Amino acid sequence: MTQMSPTLQAGQPAPDFTLPAIHRDGEISLSDYRGRSPLLLALFRGLYCPFCRRHIAALGSTGDKLRGVGVETLAIVATRVDRARLYFRHRPTRLALASDPDLTTFRAFQVPKPEVTPQLMEVLQAARTDLGGELPQKLPIMDAFQAAGEKDPYDLTPSDAEEKEKQFPQLVGQFLLDRHGIIRWANIEAAAEGLTGIGKFPTDAEFLAAAARLEK
Repeated sequence: MTQMSPTLQAGQPAPDFTLPAIHRDGEISLSDYRGRSPLLLALFRGLYCPFCRRHIAALGSTGDKLRGVGVETLAIVATRVDRARLYFRHRPTRLALASDPDLTTFRAFQVPKPEVTPQLMEVLQAARTDLGGELPQKLPIMDAFQAAGEKDPYDLTPSDAEEKEKQFPQLVGQFLLDRHGIIRWANIEAAAEGLTGIGKFPTDAEFLAAAARLEK
């Protein structure tokens, strides 16, 4: 339970997908990027998740740096497209965004969703994080989740609450693809640190170091 890694590894082809775009009308597909540029694909839980909201905001500036070295960025958010469009209308980002409330890309990329068991809940209660120093002290994961939400208030709608219940305890991941759609780097939340890694996100330096190893 403390060691988790993605099933899809570097060297494997990324699975195709087509999803509703959030940042514009229409759909967005992996084929929009294949043969054109490398792509950082970041998969996020629904917007109910304060960890994900803060990481999406951070990824906006990261995306600018990656674009400077020839890598595009696409964030997939597990929230209904209408709800996501409303949120990003008030919290704009320069990222390309796609909606996937049914977690189809999570399943395709085989991002882990641990089974809910009494043992899992015990581990979650025992694991502690201060979100990289953002909180004054280390808290159990669920308490840290609540504290992060208090720092960034978000009014849950019934659809948000439904997504929250449906998705728990879905992990998130980031995949760096070359221009041919081959995975060259992957990071899965909590894979290296066990559940204490929930809520942790790669730094700009880590993303840029992975991008520097691509053959563009």
